[in-house]
Amino acid sequence: MLERVKPMLIKEFIQIARDPKMLRVIFIVPILQMMIFGYAVTTDVRHVATAVYDLDNTVASRELVQRFARSGYFDIVEYIVSDRRLTELIDHSDVCAVLRFNKGFETDLQAGRSAHVQLILDGTDSNTARIILNYGMQIAGQFSRQILVERLMHRGGQARPTGEVSLQMRAWFNANLESRNYFVPGVIAILVMLITLMLTGMAVVREKEIGTMEQVMVTPITPAEFILGKTLPFALIGFADVLLVTAVGVFWFDVPIRGHLFLLLVATALYLMTSLGIGLLISTVSQTQQQAMMSTFFFFFPAVLLSGFMFPIANMPPVVQWATYLNPLRYFLVIVRGIFLKGVGVGVLWPQMAALAVLGVCVLWLATRRFRKTMA
Repeated sequence: MLERVKPMLIKEFIQIARDPKMLRVIFIVPILQMMIFGYAVTTDVRHVATAVYDLDNTVASRELVQRFARSGYFDIVEYIVSDRRLTELIDHSDVCAVLRFNKGFETDLQAGRSAHVQLILDGTDSNTARIILNYGMQIAGQFSRQILVERLMHRGGQARPTGEVSLQMRAWFNANLESRNYFVPGVIAILVMLITLMLTGMAVVREKEIGTMEQVMVTPITPAEFILGKTLPFALIGFADVLLVTAVGVFWFDVPIRGHLFLLLVATALYLMTSLGIGLLISTVSQTQQQAMMSTFFFFFPAVLLSGFMFPIANMPPVVQWATYLNPLRYFLVIVRGIFLKGVGVGVLWPQMAALAVLGVCVLWLATRRFRKTMA
């Protein structure tokens, strides 16, 4: 068996080495995409363009505005004086938030009444709006507590302050709650799937288009050996890409890797079984490279959307949640994030690894069954 597969392996590596464009796709494109996605894919909100509509224009209102500006989350870009200008800024997306003070803000504070301030948000992006609202509530809450403390001090202790609940937060595995630490490992999984799907998706089709399938037909090679000869070179390339993009994530983006690298490679092998098998299955049912390319993206985008990378699977409809069990990316995301951020081992990740092994065997078996040494 090895003697029959070896020439095919040599042929595949020679074809890859002779194609400069293919080499760039394999080794340079993943690094560039990792650099771009590592900076772009984040839910952290900073420097929110903010306008101020201050109808009170007092010391108290200006102090609260300065607290917003000093927080680092809000950038005051304009002070407006009319409702019309407020509407224009929101409609044209020139600002994401408007801080509005009505007349009597400071008077209400001095009288011990609730002083209302309005934070108007562009709710087009609901997730970003919720984050901005949370920032604003924290800043206003701190300002309110300071006013209360100052009032009690001025009273000279005549009024006894009431107790309060102090919530102390501690985040495990990602102490600073940086979204980059969460998304970069996911980007690694997505890039590996994309590269391997594209390479294997056109493997068999390329044999048909360049006319070498006839040479394969007259050889004693079996379908299983043919599939092995096609997948093994791309599996090695997949491992190389995993190491490359992992190095970029760890050394450039400072994403911690707390688990064992060997376990990551073992999990990657199971993951590559599935992604390579799906690519070969696409290749066996396609007649041209264009068909293979379109079929690859037809599978890839739903796989990303239904993986939990961007949207929690628990929030999806039950029918869609059941469909995600057939998505290998779902399992590998749990594995790679567990290894990077939590440092967990096989004792925790074995269900995901077992699911990838079952999916990989089934898909490779189906791809082998689909392959026929004919021109049909």
